[in-house]
Amino acid sequence: MPTSVVTEPLTPTTPDRRRADLTLFMVIAFAVSWGCWAAAMAIGGPAKNGEPSYVPFLLGAFGPLIGALVIRIRRRRRGEPVPPHAVRYRAAALPWALLLMVAAAAAVLAAGVIGHAAGGPAPSWADAKDVMNDMGGPAAFLVSMIVSGPLSEEPGWRGTAYPRMRATMGPLRIALVLGVVWAVWHLPLFFVDGTVQHDLGLFTPSGVLFAAGNVPMAMLVTCAYQRAGVVASIAVHFAVNTTMVLLGVTDPAVQALIIGMQLILVALLLVTGRPADRVTAAAARSRLPRAGTRR
Repeated sequence: MPTSVVTEPLTPTTPDRRRADLTLFMVIAFAVSWGCWAAAMAIGGPAKNGEPSYVPFLLGAFGPLIGALVIRIRRRRRGEPVPPHAVRYRAAALPWALLLMVAAAAAVLAAGVIGHAAGGPAPSWADAKDVMNDMGGPAAFLVSMIVSGPLSEEPGWRGTAYPRMRATMGPLRIALVLGVVWAVWHLPLFFVDGTVQHDLGLFTPSGVLFAAGNVPMAMLVTCAYQRAGVVASIAVHFAVNTTMVLLGVTDPAVQALIIGMQLILVALLLVTGRPADRVTAAAARSRLPRAGTRR
């Protein structure tokens, strides 16, 4: 009479491999980005199109993407499945991405309008057009805004780090941790001439608020990722960055208002709907063989 073979439940990856992958990703993301930005500082001059320091400055933004690609190649070579909490792309989720993009931009715009009503600088369409013209026109501006930041970062921070951290942490804790990591990752940009961070200054109220704003921003793009995957986090990241650049946000009061508006939006997202990462994780667990089953 055949006997059943008792086996341990299979897991997509062992905890040690998850930690190793996460550590490797962080090392690559920081090494590539900080190395390139250090080169931009060494070259000197403003990191703007046509200047020698622009290329290493731009390449530095791709540290998280390069780290993500390395981890994906390693995972496929080991024959491991996608992490349970990774939110895969689904065409049906695109409306969510678009809605969240609009909501994220509206939160920044609302903060600018409220700030102006309280005595702050007025949003100016003329200034926004000048910003786009300085970057080669509207098309070049939009391409630059989506590539340098959203596309170069989100596959790493959300698409790679988040699912591996989610195995041992809750979403809120991950957002807080990644927000702090994100702020530290940005630090060299305060010393690269021609960047937004350099113009703000590290030890100024605006610089401090920029660093602190990485946490609510991380919370917001994490909520977007939970709902509709990397496409949504890219869309939200793009919306926030683009709106802030067009409005020329440097006033500390407006920065503080943006943080508040983002936290309100995060709260609304947390109390509505069921994040897709929980659904995919539950589905992955249901496919694992149980102890005591015959294999």
